Amino acid sequence: MTDKDVESAVAGGATRPREIYASKGCKAQCGNCVPGVVCLLREARMKQVQAGLMQQSAPVTALSA
Repeated sequence: MTDKDVESAVAGGATRPREIYASKGCKAQCGNCVPGVVCLLREARMKQVQAGLMQQSAPVTALSA
């Protein structure tokens, strides 16, 4: 599971580790990877939120006629 896998799953609407694993067609077996996936999930969600804030704060330019 890579950071790109997690980012892709989050972009597709995943909000929980289980949904990220499902997007890759797998599930956590022993649980050792779950903390890392949770960390990547949080990072991906923060990037998503920051991107949304950047779009909201983008300057609006008037079109001249």
